[in-house]
Amino acid sequence: MENNKVGGGCLSNFYQRGKPYIAMISLQFGYAGMNVITKVSLNGGMSHYVLVVYRHAFATLAIAPFALLLERKLRPKMTFMMFLQIFILGLLGMEKVHIKKLRCQAKVIGTIVTVAGAMLMTLYKGHVINLVWANTNNTSNVSQSNETSDKDWLKGSILLIGATFAWASFFILQAITMRKYTAPLSLTTLVCFMGTLQSIAVTLVMEHKPSAWAIGFDMNLLAAVYAGIVSSSLAYYVQGLVMEKRGPVFVTAFSPLMMIIVAIMGSFILAEKIYLGGVLGAVLIVAGLYSVLWGKYKEYQEKEIEGPLKGVVTNDIEMQTSEVVIGVSMQQPTNLAKEVPIA
Repeated sequence: MENNKVGGGCLSNFYQRGKPYIAMISLQFGYAGMNVITKVSLNGGMSHYVLVVYRHAFATLAIAPFALLLERKLRPKMTFMMFLQIFILGLLGMEKVHIKKLRCQAKVIGTIVTVAGAMLMTLYKGHVINLVWANTNNTSNVSQSNETSDKDWLKGSILLIGATFAWASFFILQAITMRKYTAPLSLTTLVCFMGTLQSIAVTLVMEHKPSAWAIGFDMNLLAAVYAGIVSSSLAYYVQGLVMEKRGPVFVTAFSPLMMIIVAIMGSFILAEKIYLGGVLGAVLIVAGLYSVLWGKYKEYQEKEIEGPLKGVVTNDIEMQTSEVVIGVSMQQPTNLAKEVPIA
């Protein structure tokens, strides 16, 4: 019986420690599936503006009932001043760099390497890497002219870099907001709802064809529902919970895994071409990212160690001070007795 309890306790502890890892790895598979399904939908002619509107709308409809039912009493008010305070804290929460420390050097070098990898992917394509399974795929339905691909390569890379910065800013703001707004389901609902309003406004300006809003029981509907439920509502909620316990650095550390999954799924399903420049740039980006994350992890370890040490040092100083005070107070009468002459 005791052995069973010990075994069950070990499995339970292992599961508890592994839950954040399982959650984040599962999310990367979800994001990768969204990229592949969305690619098929966009190739079929769906407007990417309209897709974003439907995505956030389905996300709001999926998460709002849970927020209303489960967080009715927990949901605080999101006032304008609260949002402004969170935004200012996000802007002021910049990294402090002590260049003499190894962890800071890792963060600086990692950032430079990551930017170099992004520039390499943007400016250099190189030869096509022939994969065994890619040669057996039927590429007739996904073939495009090289001129169109080359023309969109630079523009797409720039947009992706901008999207990456925006995505990183969202992680930081979400982490700070979770400290004050202690209702993750309601916060996810607000994010998705605001995304719906913003995307509607942009789509009305950029998309002038009424037929672009038409959607049926096809791949377009699947892409919108999948992206909304899995990659928006569920993803925002899960990553918020993990971020609350482990921080935004832990959450973003799994992002490179999605690149690998998308590359493999894209080459299998869509017969996507993989270029040498993309592979080399991806390697540099991953290496630079994990260099930054290693520096952040060491910084986290130092803070964890300094926290208890500060308490110990403070207690020691207080004890030593009290001992000195007591010693002085005990010695003062004796010294006075020796100095005062007896008549």
